[in-house]
Amino acid sequence: MSAEQKLIAIEEISEENAPAIYVAGGLKQFIDLVKGEVLGEVPDLKTRKGRERIASLAAKVSKSKTAVEKPGRDYLRRLKEMPKVVEAELREFVTQMDALRDETRRPLTEWEAAEDARIDRHNDAINRMKDLAAELGTLDAEQLQARLSELSALQLGKAWEEFEAEAARTKEASLNAVQAALAARQKYDAEQAELARLRREAEERAEQDRIRAAQEAAVEAERQRVAQEQQAERDAAAKREQDLKDQAAAQEREAENQRLQLKLQAEQAERARVQAEADRVTTEQRMEQERQDAARRQEEAAEQARQEERRRADAAAAEILRQQEARERDQAHKTKVMGEAKTALMSLNITEELARAIVLKIARREVPNITINF
Repeated sequence: MSAEQKLIAIEEISEENAPAIYVAGGLKQFIDLVKGEVLGEVPDLKTRKGRERIASLAAKVSKSKTAVEKPGRDYLRRLKEMPKVVEAELREFVTQMDALRDETRRPLTEWEAAEDARIDRHNDAINRMKDLAAELGTLDAEQLQARLSELSALQLGKAWEEFEAEAARTKEASLNAVQAALAARQKYDAEQAELARLRREAEERAEQDRIRAAQEAAVEAERQRVAQEQQAERDAAAKREQDLKDQAAAQEREAENQRLQLKLQAEQAERARVQAEADRVTTEQRMEQERQDAARRQEEAAEQARQEERRRADAAAAEILRQQEARERDQAHKTKVMGEAKTALMSLNITEELARAIVLKIARREVPNITINF
């Protein structure tokens, strides 16, 4: 029997010719025939046509297996006297056909695994860029600058393949978010430094005012002391002159004058002390008021900066979350639509692998004049 007749026989197996086919070693001719057809080709995995050809050959093996197995199962039910022989033959046939199918499809399976790994690698890199733009409000300027440097160092180009556009968009969005957070942090730090400088200047001015007031009070006390000494000297001279005229009366008046002078000096000293204390209290009150005003302005500026930074961080986080949710919804919708299309194709009695391959080709717009509406 020629190879062409064998091929026809595999398609025309029937109840009439089953006894001549389903015997010990009788199915080996079909295994050899299918193996010669599928293993005689070496498709190119680098081309879509080559990958499609591998999927087609694997499907052909499955179809040939079904074409031989189904009538054989029917024949086996009729042959009660030969169940073990036929079952053993069919089991060996199915095992070899499954192995042949898997071996035939192995290059495509390996290619698909490599393709999934390649896509995951790109997605991981894109997610890393997104992570660098997350939780920016808790970072200081140095940490934000480090993230900005890492983002800036990421190179775009052909190495990103079909993910280049998404990677460029993600990098730009992440850079903008980190740059905005860095600018806000630098502004906040500058405001804090300026507030600290103003506070130091206010404290220095207050200290200078206190020293100046103390110096002025000391000068005034010294002036009063000198004036008092000069007055005492004049009084003493007058007293001595009066003593010459009337020693007894002079002594009495001198005693009285001394009492009055001491009283006057005590009153003057008290007035000077009260004035100095009043000046000191006024100076301290003014310094305390200036300190409170500076602290209040500092607190108001800090609160305003915190609120502004919080608003910017919330807005950036909301935008990133919105974009991520939109992409997840879109991906889930596409997966659902493609799954429904694959299920519909499988209802035509084709394998899941072939149905999946067909849906993927249509989704990638590799089948002319056919599209999937998402």
